[in-house]
Amino acid sequence: MRNDKEAADALADSFQKLRQEIGKVIVGQDEVVRLVLTAVFSQGHSLLVGVPGLAKTLLIQTIADSLDLSFNRIQFTPDLMPSDIVGSETMNQQRDFHFVKGPIFANIILADEINRTPPKTQAALLESMQEYAVTVAGQRYALARPFFVLATQNPIEQEGTYPLPEAQLDRFMFNIELGYPTYAEELNIVKNTTSDRKHSVNKILHAADIQAFQELVRRVPVADNVVEYAVSLVHKTRPGTERAATRSTQLLEWGAGPRASQHLIVGAKCNALLNGKYSPDIEDVRAVAVPILRHRLVRNFKAEAEGIGVEQIVKELL
Repeated sequence: MRNDKEAADALADSFQKLRQEIGKVIVGQDEVVRLVLTAVFSQGHSLLVGVPGLAKTLLIQTIADSLDLSFNRIQFTPDLMPSDIVGSETMNQQRDFHFVKGPIFANIILADEINRTPPKTQAALLESMQEYAVTVAGQRYALARPFFVLATQNPIEQEGTYPLPEAQLDRFMFNIELGYPTYAEELNIVKNTTSDRKHSVNKILHAADIQAFQELVRRVPVADNVVEYAVSLVHKTRPGTERAATRSTQLLEWGAGPRASQHLIVGAKCNALLNGKYSPDIEDVRAVAVPILRHRLVRNFKAEAEGIGVEQIVKELL
């Protein structure tokens, strides 16, 4: 591609094609698909929250297929060990140790029910998300790029789970909520999945294209007023501080950290490109604000007692 303008047009065009391909298999969930693709092109990881049976695995598998990326699903359980994820040293017939790679060595990882496994195993996954590498027996092994983790949590059945601490949640760019399909969508789903028809997905992009687009997103210019809006929004969420919104001080225990400001700008840049614009405006920041801030704000007792959700607070601050 000769220049960034052509590359930006190519990304917007590819995004529309990806949505069409994914739509062959996944009915509805347009917003979820948009956010997952935004996270991929922004080099961010995502948390997917939804009740069982909403085709989370199929959704991610389909996205991986359309992006021509390798995909692994890891089912987290209470007895899962870090070596079950990253791999381990084993002895061969010549009595030499060699490293056997674990399922983390893929481009897209679906970490299913991440809150079902103890913190030690969660930490192994979170380290690889941050470092893009794993360390086993003092040896560092780089992960294939692009590398994207999508961790799922079920909002129900919290017995015997290990909720991720706020500091660990902060590593995820988006918290994407998966809702129930509408009546019409569910009719379509049932018709499609109970017949013998199989939909194949065409590969729209390859690993090298995705990495080029990830670099392009970083190069997008942003006006000062947009950066100021994003940083100001994050400051509004911090109760008891100079720039805090009155509502935050009343309803929040903790606000969002600087990582939220960074994600708001990168997410806004990507959102602008996907919509055919060459630079983000305040509307692009608003488009990604709820999934970015949803898991970073901690409500206080008053908010919980009155049944005021984090999403409602974020919308008030916008």
